[in-house]
Amino acid sequence: MRPVTDIPKNPAADAAPTLPGQAPAGVPFPKTIRSFVRRTGRVTTGQAKAFADLGPQFILNYQPAPLDAAATYGRSAPLILEIGFGMGEATAHIARVRPDDNFLCCEVHEPGVGALLKRLGEQDIHNIRILQHDAVEVLDQMLPEGSLDGIHIFFPDPWHKKKHNKRRLIQSEFVAKLAARLKTGGYIHCATDWQPYAEQMLEVLGAEPLLRNSVSGYAPQPDYRPLTKFENRGLRLGHGVWDLVFHRI
Repeated sequence: MRPVTDIPKNPAADAAPTLPGQAPAGVPFPKTIRSFVRRTGRVTTGQAKAFADLGPQFILNYQPAPLDAAATYGRSAPLILEIGFGMGEATAHIARVRPDDNFLCCEVHEPGVGALLKRLGEQDIHNIRILQHDAVEVLDQMLPEGSLDGIHIFFPDPWHKKKHNKRRLIQSEFVAKLAARLKTGGYIHCATDWQPYAEQMLEVLGAEPLLRNSVSGYAPQPDYRPLTKFENRGLRLGHGVWDLVFHRI
């Protein structure tokens, strides 16, 4: 679940593979925030089958026009946006325990999308739709102001090095964009396992005039967010996890 900033397209990127979060030689830092970085990964046979069998039902085509949520989901229900769902473990769990909500999930990593599709079929989940597209453009073009009841951003890439902090997703400009899309009383829930990023999240979210912290400081982990395998591994190693829940005023 590491939504991060994108790396600009450059022919040099084809010459040698790069690791997630690593810019190819000669490529400058991007000037605009994107919600992801392109990552390589192998789609398994099961994931490929899920794409073929379930993709037409659950994957939406990006279009620069407002989303008709009622038509998309076949019902009117609270709409929750998730930005970057990784392999979809927590996403599927949350959708299953909150069947009365609709979930719009943005992720560009194909193995992750395939894994979530596979979970949807195995667990008989129907209240998720997936957009394989940059969440920033989805916000700008498909989600009008006041259209969301909630936003989930779990474990975005922390960009550990100080010189890379400007690549972090949670920045003032982006948070203002998120807050504007929330209905009054709607919420944004972020979680991170990197304390310096948690501190930045608290500062940036706290400075947004449209948002109010649900508690003083960090929030208790909401019941609907499960501990993933990744998170449990970190906790065993003594890593902390910080949740933040802010509401639109």
